[in-house]
Amino acid sequence: MSEINPSSLAEQSVGIVAAQTAHFEQPLCLKSGAILPQFDLVYETYGQLNADKSNAVLICHALSGTHHVAGKYNADDKYPGWWDNLVGPNKPLDTNKFFVIGVNNLGGCSGSTGPASINPQTHQPWGSQFPVLTVEDWVNSQSLLADYLGIQQLAAVVGGSLGGMQALQWTIAYPERVRHALVIASAPNLTAQNMAFNEVARQAIITDPEFHGGDYYAHGVVPRRGLRIARMLGHITYLSDDAMGAKFGRKLKDTIRYSFDAEFEMESYLRYQGDKFAGEFDANTYLRMTRALDYYDPALPFDGNLSQALDKVCAQFLLVSFTSDWRFSPARSHEIVKALLDNELTVSYAEVTAAHGHDAFLMPDPHYHAILRNYLHNIKVGEPS
Repeated sequence: MSEINPSSLAEQSVGIVAAQTAHFEQPLCLKSGAILPQFDLVYETYGQLNADKSNAVLICHALSGTHHVAGKYNADDKYPGWWDNLVGPNKPLDTNKFFVIGVNNLGGCSGSTGPASINPQTHQPWGSQFPVLTVEDWVNSQSLLADYLGIQQLAAVVGGSLGGMQALQWTIAYPERVRHALVIASAPNLTAQNMAFNEVARQAIITDPEFHGGDYYAHGVVPRRGLRIARMLGHITYLSDDAMGAKFGRKLKDTIRYSFDAEFEMESYLRYQGDKFAGEFDANTYLRMTRALDYYDPALPFDGNLSQALDKVCAQFLLVSFTSDWRFSPARSHEIVKALLDNELTVSYAEVTAAHGHDAFLMPDPHYHAILRNYLHNIKVGEPS
């Protein structure tokens, strides 16, 4: 495998970007048995699709991610897309080479059809009637988006955390349509502890008096308190103890006042993150995203045998885990590596020493990015169009 020297490259932004919408009139049959009569997927693209359409890379987002992976919508935007440090000209996922697609999953709250969308049958927001979705449903809808874009085979599917589960599922559901899968800080299913965290977060939302059984849109309210607590809980699990200690320790905001206000900097941080999230994200979407995490288990139909579940997979793999990630520990990636090797597939694996915990997959760690850069550099694609 040839390597490249990133110091010789000047990384650039993809610049100003715009979201697009793909509308699908055909019904989508979901794993639950429910049917979406029609749906929209909002997406963004970066780079140019080459002549033989062999350079397309799909980015699958995690729980609270969106289609807005890189770039800015205008010059005054404070923050770029959520994986901007990875995607762009001369960045590890180089848009000089690849045509990169970011998509907002079904059930999302960033433009794709979700609980806040209008149900074409009732002409009211779907609310509680919006079906529960699975990773399999997302991948099936993403395959329709690939069809819509005229892409028969993806050079790679890339995802971290819940996005990594989608990347894995792509190789199972559509083995001939994926050449490479990059599964980062992920797992083949959730542990009981992870499911427990999700249930506590959901109960915080469901028991909020303003939840109204999921039909809070009709009441003109938002279950802000429950969503705030859910996000605060999530943030605790995304960071390692060392990262929290280094960032906040036991530092006080001011002097001890012997009250229940935010007296420690950690408390202030959690409250800020909770309030910010509650003002931006939809509670019904949060419920469905966490439930999809719970349900995903490709080995379940095979009596827990992951190797058997992956026996039709054709793709080559890169798996990356992080030493301080206790929510999706390296041991969970090892399970996937073993199952792939049992099927004699080509697998690269890296365990990165990092202090950030689960959030490390979002960070511009030089070692981590060098691993991604070199793997992606060696993916062969056709000539530019």
